[in-house]
Amino acid sequence: MTPPVIMTDRLVLRGHEAGDFEDCAAMWSDWRVTRYIGFNRSRQDTWFTMARYRGFWDLLGYGYWIARDRQTGAFVGEMGFADFRRSLEPDIAGGPEAGWALASHAFGQGFGLEAVRAIHGWLDAALPRQPCHCIIDPANAASIRLAEKAGYRYLQEAMSGETRVLLFRRAPLRV
Repeated sequence: MTPPVIMTDRLVLRGHEAGDFEDCAAMWSDWRVTRYIGFNRSRQDTWFTMARYRGFWDLLGYGYWIARDRQTGAFVGEMGFADFRRSLEPDIAGGPEAGWALASHAFGQGFGLEAVRAIHGWLDAALPRQPCHCIIDPANAASIRLAEKAGYRYLQEAMSGETRVLLFRRAPLRV
């Protein structure tokens, strides 16, 4: 499946392309971006992740987008849905898990909320009865606020590997 293109007032969200690699690699090596995620991605890991994000579209019918500024073309970040088959309790495998990361130069400008609302609008139309989850580091106050503004509600603490995370759930639309 080809990732759909989503346009917002300031952003274009589209599937990953090979030409996005340098921007993605720069974002994933920036400690300001990864400090709550717990790791920096190597260039190779970034490449593999980009391929995985595109593959989710074919396997699941949903995946990740690249966000770029509509006026300048500047890279803003990545956001979307995946099924990472995490070992969490409660088990969230089998459904979409939302995630988002913004390049540090895009922090504090409202791009995250604009993009996250747009992708959830797409999810609501594509899978209206499907709940969605996200996990967030307890110290990442900005991401928690963004999740709550996007309709997520705190569910419980969980362990993702050796890391304590907060698990949030967004209820499906009532259709």
